[in-house]
Amino acid sequence: MDMTFSPADAAFREEVRDFLADNLPQHLRDGARRTPGVFVEPDIGMEWHRILYRKGWVAPHWPKADGGTGWTPTQKFIFDKECALAGAPALAILGLRLVGPVICEFGTPEQKARFLPGILSGDDYWCQGYSEPGSGSDLASLKTSAVLDNGVYTVNGSKIWTTHAHHADWIFALVRTDPNVKKQAGISFLLLPMDQPGIEVTPIHSMSGDHEVNAVFFTDAKTDENNRIGEEGAGWGIAKFLLENERGGSCFAPRLIQSIALLEELACTQPSGTNGAIAHDPRFRDRLARARLQAEALEVTELRILAELAKGRAPGPQTSLVKLLGSNIGQEVDTLRLELLGNDALQLPLERPLYGNEAPEPIGSELAQNAMGRYLNNRASTIFGGSDEVQKNIIAKTVLGL
Repeated sequence: MDMTFSPADAAFREEVRDFLADNLPQHLRDGARRTPGVFVEPDIGMEWHRILYRKGWVAPHWPKADGGTGWTPTQKFIFDKECALAGAPALAILGLRLVGPVICEFGTPEQKARFLPGILSGDDYWCQGYSEPGSGSDLASLKTSAVLDNGVYTVNGSKIWTTHAHHADWIFALVRTDPNVKKQAGISFLLLPMDQPGIEVTPIHSMSGDHEVNAVFFTDAKTDENNRIGEEGAGWGIAKFLLENERGGSCFAPRLIQSIALLEELACTQPSGTNGAIAHDPRFRDRLARARLQAEALEVTELRILAELAKGRAPGPQTSLVKLLGSNIGQEVDTLRLELLGNDALQLPLERPLYGNEAPEPIGSELAQNAMGRYLNNRASTIFGGSDEVQKNIIAKTVLGL
């Protein structure tokens, strides 16, 4: 595989760098850097979303006919990497990376015309209704029901760990429309408006004190039959398509490498408590070097997947490998950050946000102020989007043939 960029790709990289230098405000960089949660708050994320929307760059992973950029897989990688290096906020994936591609792939022309413009512009904010209490990682065992009568579905049940449901206008949900067939065959994919009396959102606060996820309860909630994507019973296949995009639709490595580079720089000045800077501690230096090597190896894996996508092949099970490695390397980086910052990293302010004029004063540094929050929040990364155990099973069966 040729690892060098073509002249056209190199020129595109310069175009992206120039755009970021001119259009990414410092307050958005600061907000992204000082956010301990997995997702940035909408005030940060949606401002950046709308800047990219005006440029026509907000949906690189969509077909051009549906509002995408028409970029090659390599250009998408370059864009993700340059955004990471510039410290840009990560965009909310629920609309752009998850339900958007589903509607592009499986939606009718009428559904595309109705839903895609709002996702692109940022006027409609989305959340995902997959996980349920008691289902764990066995997504196919979901019990939330939807009964069709006179062109309207009535939905009853609950979803949990629903990211940003308290901000969302719409939820895309897997529901059981036929309880009498094989469990995977009785699932359908519905879109429901959140602003209705039949939907209640209850906050779940993480150990860090952040409110990112929620429990969502449906009590005779309603949605039109035209808000079903695909046929009844086709939801399981659509869900697998969506999960492949969630696990491998973005590049983990660039942001990991950026975080590791920051730790390497800080290690040269942070005292070890015994003999000079912690960078001279061979044990810490070894762990940091291993994390960098793993992140760079992951980057090569992501580039190999991009090469396959460039040939017109689907993402496939290798996205599980990317998700598995990216989550675990990220948790190791979080642990190294805590060790590097020492006692200052023990602070855990409960005020939110940690950016802006009302932010509490940090102890030691801004990095130390959100280090523990990041560590605690990112413990979930090996669970959401499919746990490590699920990813290993997929890899064992579909890649290794075990």
